[in-house]
Amino acid sequence: MTRRTFTSLAAAAVFNGTPPASKLGIATTSYSSFWKPKDTLELLEHCHALGAAGIQSQVNGDLLKLRARAEQYGMYIEAMLPLPKSKDTTQLEKAILDAKAVGAVCGRSGALSGRRYENFSALADWQLFVTQSLTGIKAALPVLEKYKFSLALENHKDWTLDEMLALLKNNSSEYLGACIDFGNNISLLDDPMEVVEKLAPYAMATHVKDMGVEEDKDGFLLSEVPLGEGYLDLPRMIAAVQKARPKTRFVLEMMTRNPLLVPCLTPKYWATFPERNGAYLAKTLGVVRKEGHRLQALPRMDMLNREAQLRLEDENVKTCLHYAREKLSL
Repeated sequence: MTRRTFTSLAAAAVFNGTPPASKLGIATTSYSSFWKPKDTLELLEHCHALGAAGIQSQVNGDLLKLRARAEQYGMYIEAMLPLPKSKDTTQLEKAILDAKAVGAVCGRSGALSGRRYENFSALADWQLFVTQSLTGIKAALPVLEKYKFSLALENHKDWTLDEMLALLKNNSSEYLGACIDFGNNISLLDDPMEVVEKLAPYAMATHVKDMGVEEDKDGFLLSEVPLGEGYLDLPRMIAAVQKARPKTRFVLEMMTRNPLLVPCLTPKYWATFPERNGAYLAKTLGVVRKEGHRLQALPRMDMLNREAQLRLEDENVKTCLHYAREKLSL
């Protein structure tokens, strides 16, 4: 494969007039680095202009106007919801009511804001987080059933694949499933294809992305890159979700940012993974060495001025939508 610099990758998708309709939605996190839309309606309008099928976002602003505009455009909304950290479900209930007010088709949530290997340096701290998270999930289940509203829990650089599967099996409900992020669990040394295929039966939402990797003295660097430019087998991943859960929507999460360091060769990284062994490390680093050639360099945003950052963020999303239509039938 020809090696190219990252900043040249987004040049493919420039639309004149009305862009072609897409089957792919866009998560607000695709614009969380630089643009940061002021409310959900602003995001919806922008994504409609790009031809997206829907959005995944926090729900705020003028809810009645937001619902009317989404219905006018024939776009869906997936709501980002807070997961309780205790038995108090007040915030979750309000968020569900707001989500239903705008006609949201489901909710997405994550247990951890951050990354397991950065947030926790001791096993006891991780175990406390697990206890709190499970308490919150169990408290959320009756609320989801009360409002008959589905919640998709993301694998958000917190749960290993085995832990995520156990969590979903032990808290079985027709209203609790997974928001499958195609790339996050690489940072936990899981095989991304195995993650998608094993979580597919639980899929209620998705974060479609492609990933680039690069070796580092402390482990490896990991970046979202435009679809088709990374090493993930996107057709196989999408087919796995479609086969297991045909009604699940596909939502793009293209985060334009500096590479994330996964310090898997440092002692702190391993503090919360007592059950992991060298086989996970060897397999992942083998992939990094094999696939790291796909890009000449992973994206570095610091070298760009504000205008260039904003432009690249939007161009990357457009490039992904174009690729999804042309190569993935989305």
